Amino acid sequence: MKLEIGSQAPDFEALDENGKKVKLSDFRGKWVVLYFYPKDDTPGCRTEALSFKENWDDLIKIGAVVIGVSGDSPESHRKFKEKYGLPFTLLSDPDDKIRELYGAKGLLLPPRITFIIDKEGKIIHIYSSQMNPKSHVSVAKKVILQNLSAKPLD
Repeated sequence: MKLEIGSQAPDFEALDENGKKVKLSDFRGKWVVLYFYPKDDTPGCRTEALSFKENWDDLIKIGAVVIGVSGDSPESHRKFKEKYGLPFTLLSDPDDKIRELYGAKGLLLPPRITFIIDKEGKIIHIYSSQMNPKSHVSVAKKVILQNLSAKPLD
């Protein structure tokens, strides 16, 4: 399935790092930064996660939540999250069902791809960069801020 900007973000359910079921629809009404990454605690994935952590206060101020998804187990996610003090949710996708739903499967390696989802559940941006893991958070912030300033205030 090929998702495009303007598509409704497909809902899904997965286990978080604590073994709790989480649905994407639980976050309706918030900006969602949904990022897919290859594997817990590998160099690029650690860099990406830490850049989201370093920008956490800015993301919270603009009303965003961050959800990381990989094929690792909830236990692996919990260890990764605890080791680096990651403040966001990590979801387990061992069968690549969520990746498939989002068209985020690769040929050899799982790709590093981020979907920015607006408060109504529509995809407003898709960013893919395997080699520049730090850029995902800056792109996410920029896209959300642009969309916030483009919409009239209530």
